[in-house]
Amino acid sequence: MSSIEEVKAEIKKLSPRATNMKMALHDLSEDLPINWTTIMTVAKETYDAYAALEAARQRLKALEDA
Repeated sequence: MSSIEEVKAEIKKLSPRATNMKMALHDLSEDLPINWTTIMTVAKETYDAYAALEAARQRLKALEDA
């Protein structure tokens, strides 16, 4: 089982990754139709980054509530 500090450290690493992917998706949208074929890849990576961040936040909340 992870400690609160470990989960906080994980969130600290995941948060910038999610933000970077959000910006990549934003930049891609601004450049459309250039690179339109990468939409699904960038969107999936962005989704995965935010899903991992949300899962870590939920684990932290569960640890804090325990």
